[in-house]
Amino acid sequence: MKDQEMMEKAALDTYDIAILGGGIAGLTLALQIKKARPATSILVVEKQEHPVPESAHKVGESTVEIQAYYLRNMLGLQEHLQTQHLPKYGLRLFFSLDGNRNIARRVELGHAVLPPQRVSTYQLDRGRLENELGRVIHQEGIVFCDGSKVQRIDLQPANEFHRVSILHPDGVREVQARWVVDASGRNTLLQRQLRLAKKVSHHANAVWFRLDYRVDVNQWSNDAAWHERIHEGQRFLSTNHLMGPGYWVWIIPLASGSTSVGIVTDAKMHSFGEMNRFELALNWLHEHEPQCAEDIERHKDELQDFRVMKNYSYGCKQVFSDERWCLIGEAGVSLDPLYSPGGDLMAIANSLVSDLITNALDGEDIEDRAAIHNQLFLLFANSWLSTYERQYPLMGNAQIMTAKVIWDTAVYWAVPGLLYFHDKLRRVADSPSVIIQLARFSVLSEHVQAFFREWLVLAPSGASDAFIKYYDFDFMVRLHIGMTVELPDVELENQFIANVRFLEQLAGQLASVIIETFEHESQDETVQNQVQSWKADPFLAELIALYQQDSHEHPINSGWITLGRQKEYQYQEIAE
Repeated sequence: MKDQEMMEKAALDTYDIAILGGGIAGLTLALQIKKARPATSILVVEKQEHPVPESAHKVGESTVEIQAYYLRNMLGLQEHLQTQHLPKYGLRLFFSLDGNRNIARRVELGHAVLPPQRVSTYQLDRGRLENELGRVIHQEGIVFCDGSKVQRIDLQPANEFHRVSILHPDGVREVQARWVVDASGRNTLLQRQLRLAKKVSHHANAVWFRLDYRVDVNQWSNDAAWHERIHEGQRFLSTNHLMGPGYWVWIIPLASGSTSVGIVTDAKMHSFGEMNRFELALNWLHEHEPQCAEDIERHKDELQDFRVMKNYSYGCKQVFSDERWCLIGEAGVSLDPLYSPGGDLMAIANSLVSDLITNALDGEDIEDRAAIHNQLFLLFANSWLSTYERQYPLMGNAQIMTAKVIWDTAVYWAVPGLLYFHDKLRRVADSPSVIIQLARFSVLSEHVQAFFREWLVLAPSGASDAFIKYYDFDFMVRLHIGMTVELPDVELENQFIANVRFLEQLAGQLASVIIETFEHESQDETVQNQVQSWKADPFLAELIALYQQDSHEHPINSGWITLGRQKEYQYQEIAE
């Protein structure tokens, strides 16, 4: 019997790693591991044949800083990104006003000048990028089995190899691999097999389509003053979001000449049945975003595709195991596309998995490492999910949502951005102070997101004629560029502690400004009850006290909370 098993093993194709899924997550992981450990034998199995269509391939076209850094700096794709894709001019939001027929009067949040190149981000033609990755991994000696389907995964943690059965055009192929990585996307092969699915309380739907036409919001108004707001760059290169109660619409330009347009809605506030076909989606846009609808209407003959995704968000109980399997990309978790976190979670997961597998292949006992990496990834995923859960109603309020976007962006640059740019995540176990601060921040984040929801009950909507720029606030410039300064470990840990402390000060300012505003400006019983509830909250009281203490030496412009209106009296009255 043993001889027969040995003969079967010898007949099988054998790899160190089998990556099941050759989309962006699987292809980039293969390349990252090959760069880190060139002797590693890797198989990538992908159901679609390559090359894939350049445009109208997949969503996930808008990158933010972590994913952009991963692709550009860690994988060496800078030339491809700069020559084959569009630069992204940040995230830009326009908030609803009077039927949304005049974009120039809507409150706008975005950049007026170009961010420095070292924090560049990109608008990706996903097909173009995946074709390039397929070409590169082939050059690196990675076996890329496209046009093939995974039939069976037989995990054998007690043995040296797992087994995978693959159906490809020439028949069934059996392979064995020390490690199996599920990168199958929403097919979630291992998540389903191991019963790891975890339901979440965020329920939203999305529909999207691509047009072979450049949708340019700059063409929607002839207002000279509105055009003069932008000193560098072009609005259309932003990921433009049109915001309204319970919804947002994305407009993303692509280098292929196409434009990606998507509608994302809270399932309780907008019916999926009103937008799940192109004609219905266009009617929905006519009702909620007429300027966008009219532009699309004139070019609907250039429609390239139409896709839908109902209730797209889900979690996972475990993503990495010392039993030599991992889940990456949407094979593990799916959050929400508002801030484009999918690419960031891919970059974080891939870096942790690469570290885990290369150390294991080099003979290290990775039991503790696997547990720590798994816990760290799920901490970030769950923390990011809380920025979306029950928050879609805020999207109809320009003041609250502007403050929230600035807060969420500051958090992103100060915490995961700083750690990822310094390659600290895979080494976090070596830094107890970082672990303590991450736990501290996690509690802070939950309280601030709840505060935004409570604020909405009290706040009027309908603000207009304001342009809030990220770089209006010194702390945003400092945190954005601070990701890139390449600090040594001791200085990095000190900076991380300082960043969390600053976020606590910022949260204290938020609570202080809003409490004072409503305490002085409204005698409504509901308002005053909420104000008293906030004032009685010991956590908020601690944040306000910290804000008062730190603001003596480090005052913060409160315009990020008040749509640019600086209230000079606020701190002085609180201090008294």
